[in-house]
Amino acid sequence: MDAPIGHFDHAKPAPDALDELVGPVADAVRHWSGGVPADQIVYVDTDPRWADTAVFVERYGRELLEQSANCVVVAGKRGGETTLAACVVRSTTRVDVNGVVRRQLGARKASFASMDTATGETGMEYGGITPIGLPDDWPLLVDPSVVDLPYVLVGSGRRRGKLLVPGKAFAHLPGALVVEGLGVA
Repeated sequence: MDAPIGHFDHAKPAPDALDELVGPVADAVRHWSGGVPADQIVYVDTDPRWADTAVFVERYGRELLEQSANCVVVAGKRGGETTLAACVVRSTTRVDVNGVVRRQLGARKASFASMDTATGETGMEYGGITPIGLPDDWPLLVDPSVVDLPYVLVGSGRRRGKLLVPGKAFAHLPGALVVEGLGVA
């Protein structure tokens, strides 16, 4: 199959790639009920050495930078309580952690979660965290510019491989909230 964006040697519908995905991501695809059919989510096999966005687009095509998103785990703290959430923004922007995220979580302080927390709580590899398969009770904050893209390149839960997901699907994931101003230049 040809990938809807980019030029990859190996692409297949995510439901046909469950063995390539980590447990929580495979389970989310297996039980998919999002705003688009699961077979519109495409798994592409990629070399883990090129997983980080900057080197990835050098290897697989610069045009992918404008069609890529990052998913980061954040921790909001208030009165001894910590709320974990995930944020999805275009790769050309950064997450407004101290402004939009902090206010959205009702936190006094917000920061990026530690690598151990992010990987331990998601069951995913650092550098491959994806919004598909996150804990259902987490807030998932999504920048509207991600939802507006026809297809978005995101992690697959591992450093090997990526998912190509219709942008509108992100608004239908568990806990999703589309938040203006989440991604800033």
